Amino acid sequence: APTTILVEQHRHTFAERLADYPVNVGALSRFRSSKEQKEILLGLANGQVDIVVGTHRLLSKDVDFSDLGLLIIDEEQRFGVSHKERLTGLRASIDILSLSATPIPRTLHLSLSGIRDLSLIQTPPRDRLSIMTSVVGWTDQLITEALHRELDRGGQAFFLHNRVETIYTTAEELQALIPEANIEVAHGQMSGRELDKVMRSFVEGALDVLVCSSIIENGLDVQNANTLIVDRADRFGLSQLYQIRGRVGRSDRRAYCYLLVPDDLSTEARKRLTVLEHYTELGSGYSIALRDLELRGAGNLLGAEQSGFAQQVGLDTYMRLLKRTVKRLQNGNEQQEWPEPDVSLRGPAYLPEGYISDSAQKLHFYRKLSRAGGQTEIEAIRLELADRFGSLPPETARLLDASVLRILGRSIGVERVIVNKDSARVSFREGIVPRMAVLEGPLRQRQAELEVHRITPLSLLLYQTGVDPILETVTLALAALSSADSAAA
Repeated sequence: APTTILVEQHRHTFAERLADYPVNVGALSRFRSSKEQKEILLGLANGQVDIVVGTHRLLSKDVDFSDLGLLIIDEEQRFGVSHKERLTGLRASIDILSLSATPIPRTLHLSLSGIRDLSLIQTPPRDRLSIMTSVVGWTDQLITEALHRELDRGGQAFFLHNRVETIYTTAEELQALIPEANIEVAHGQMSGRELDKVMRSFVEGALDVLVCSSIIENGLDVQNANTLIVDRADRFGLSQLYQIRGRVGRSDRRAYCYLLVPDDLSTEARKRLTVLEHYTELGSGYSIALRDLELRGAGNLLGAEQSGFAQQVGLDTYMRLLKRTVKRLQNGNEQQEWPEPDVSLRGPAYLPEGYISDSAQKLHFYRKLSRAGGQTEIEAIRLELADRFGSLPPETARLLDASVLRILGRSIGVERVIVNKDSARVSFREGIVPRMAVLEGPLRQRQAELEVHRITPLSLLLYQTGVDPILETVTLALAALSSADSAAA
C-alpha cells in the first residue's frame, strides 16, 4: 500500500477478519519501531509471518520472504514503474493482483491491449449514494454553509489543502469561520506518532474537521465524514481527484464534494474538472480512467513513462497495432504482416442514410469494421446489421465484401484487388510467391479461369465463365491462399 495510514488500516482489517484462523498478520511502515520491524523481518524469513502489509519498506534489500506466493498492490496508480518492477522481481513465478479505482493510463493501456487481464467490480455497496460534485470559487460564505450543514447533521468534514507551508494558516482561517468546530491538521511531514494520534481522533469522531494534505487520498475509510472541500483542485490530476473524492460517500448518507478553483483556470484543468463533474455515478472510476487515457495518452510500454501519446501514429492505431502484435506473440506466430491492400469494387461501398439514419450508429459500425481482425468478425457484423436494420442494400454489402478482401489480402501480401463485372485482378507485393496449387479446387468448383498477367511482382487475372459472381470467387481464392499460408507457417 502507498501510505502508512492505509497500511495500518489494512493490517487492522486483515487481523480482524482472520482472527479465527491460524494466520499471523504483520505490518511494515514507519509507524512500527525498529524492534517491531526486526521481529517482522525475522518472521518473514522463517515463514512465521503469513501475511505482511507494507509500504515501500517492502522493497528494501533486508526484506527476505520464505515462500512468497501472492503479491497484492493496492492503489496501484500511486507506484512508479521502477517500484512495480522491483515488486515483480521479488519472485518471477508469483501471482500479482493490482487494485485501483482509477488505473493510470499505462496500466489501463496494458490491460486493454491484452497484456494483462482486467476485471471490473461495478456493483457498489448497498445503500450507497452518488457524490454531489461542484466546481466553485473560494468564498467564505460557501465554505461556512457547507461545513455547518455537515456538522448540523452530526457528520465530519475533510478540508484538503496540499501545501504544508500554509496548512496551519488555513486551519486558523477555518477556525475563525466556524469557531465551535474541533479542527486539527494532518500531513505527511508529521511524526508517525503524532499523525497516528490525529487520524485516530478523526476516525473515532473526536474531531469535526480535518485540515489535511493529499495523505488522505488512498484508502481512508471514515463513514461519518461526508463533506469534502479541496482547495486549488486545479493542481491535481484527474485520477487523483477521483481518489480524493472517494474519501466521502462511504455510508448511506448523501456526500458533497466542493472543488475550489481560481478564476483564471487553464484549459487542461477545466477539461479534467469537467470530467469529474460529469462522472458522479457510483463505480465511474473505469470511465474516468478511460478519459484520463484519452487526455494524457498511453505512456511507454517498455520505458518508465506512465502517460504520453504515441505521437507518430495516433493512440487508436497504436493500440490496434500493439494488440495485433501481442496476439501474434502469444500464439507463437512470427510470420510477417503486410499493410492492407487497396480494394476496388464496382459501385459505391458505404452505409446509406436510408439504411442507418443515426450518425452515431454509423460511426459505431464503421469503427467495428476498421477494427475487425478476421472474416468471421465481418460476417458477425453482417448478421447484426441484417438483424437490426433489415436486408443489406448493395452499397453496404459491397462495404462488407471489401473489408473481407482487405483482411484476407493483408494476410498473404496482396497489394491491390480490382473487381469488375466478370473479371478480377489480384496484384501481390514484391517478393511474394503464393502457393498457386491450392487455387485449383476453388477455381474449378466456381467455373473460373486463372491467367498470370505479370510474373514480377506477381499479378493474377481471374475470369468468371460460370454463373457464380466473380466477387465470391475472388474471396474464396484469397481465403484458400490465406489458409495455405497459415498452415505452412
